Amino acid sequence: MTEYSITTEPRFAHLERIDVGQVAAAVTEQWHNQTLCTVNDSVVRLGVLNGEFHWHKHDNEDEFFYVVEGRLIIEVEGREDADLGPGQAFTVPKGVMHRPIAPGRAVILMVEPASVRPTGD
Repeated sequence: MTEYSITTEPRFAHLERIDVGQVAAAVTEQWHNQTLCTVNDSVVRLGVLNGEFHWHKHDNEDEFFYVVEGRLIIEVEGREDADLGPGQAFTVPKGVMHRPIAPGRAVILMVEPASVRPTGD
């Protein structure tokens, strides 16, 4: 099983410039999830991924994935997989079992309510 490095405290404040590429380049972990900032009641998270996450769902929150670089496959229970490349995005609705897979290093942004548990409910 992949070890996850997850930080839910926002790293940047409002009115602070965020260099996503620079933050991503500094990541050495295989599966890193860092909350970058808050936007109203939501958070923007940076994922630097390589490998498979476990199957999970979020009972009360939707989850938005945007691929900055690399490739991300999102397996969705009972549906066709979403195979995403740079500039592509996908939303997983609340309550839906899913599993993100990065076949190689991928950099993604996620937007979700601050209440979401990154490892699922």
